[in-house]
Amino acid sequence: MKNIELYSWIIRGKQRREILKNITDVQTPTQLSNKSGYSLNHTSRILREFTRKGIVKCLNPKAKTGRIYKITLKGKRVRDELKQN
Repeated sequence: MKNIELYSWIIRGKQRREILKNITDVQTPTQLSNKSGYSLNHTSRILREFTRKGIVKCLNPKAKTGRIYKITLKGKRVRDELKQN
């Protein structure tokens, strides 16, 4: 595992773990919120954190509503490692 600090940060947070596990390819915060069971506020906050860390990318950052997020290659690697453990 190359990015042990990022992996460690994710596994320390239950919501981060669950949301990362539920990200498929391209999704809105509402879709992820419904899938993970967490509130839209928590899901959006975690997606912003994931964006800063390079785990996801917002495809339409200027939109106020209906933002679309895509998991990055870095995010896929961390998610796959998470699913293995």
